[in-house]
Amino acid sequence: MRNTKTANLTIIGLMTAVLCILGPLSIVIPFSPVPISLTNFAVCLSVLLLGMKRGTLVTLVYLFIGFVGVPVFSAFTGGPGKLIGPTGGYLIGFVFLALIAGYAVDRFPGKIGWTILGMAVGTIVLYGLGTSWLAYTAGLTFSQALLAGVIPFIPGDIIKIALAVMIGFPVRKRLNQAGILQ
Repeated sequence: MRNTKTANLTIIGLMTAVLCILGPLSIVIPFSPVPISLTNFAVCLSVLLLGMKRGTLVTLVYLFIGFVGVPVFSAFTGGPGKLIGPTGGYLIGFVFLALIAGYAVDRFPGKIGWTILGMAVGTIVLYGLGTSWLAYTAGLTFSQALLAGVIPFIPGDIIKIALAVMIGFPVRKRLNQAGILQ
């Protein structure tokens, strides 16, 4: 018989590693302090595979690792300054993305439409937190922060949600068949 506690810790650790690997990969865009990154893709994939509780835990562990200085945030940065800097609202917003998307995954298992809706609503909440904090820390109006920190990212974030769903559902099915996600 499998040790479920060990299996849970292992899968959470693996998905945290995936998030720590994908999170720093980013593209700086000249007109915004917010880079294009794969963090939201990794968060969506985590909650799709692990559900709300474990997926949110992955996100919290990732933020803690970055907070203590390990360079897991965009552009291989880390430290508390990153959380209080212009992009800190987006980093904290990942927790809400995980909670909301994870709720949809848990509440409507196997329902692609509900999963996409949960990820979209979670992303909107992430945008709201990130834009508000960006406006506050950078001295921008909300509209200016929206133009710098959200509008250019919408097409890419739609693609990242679609990829998370396209990859996540088949992988989750296989992990369930293997008894890994019990």
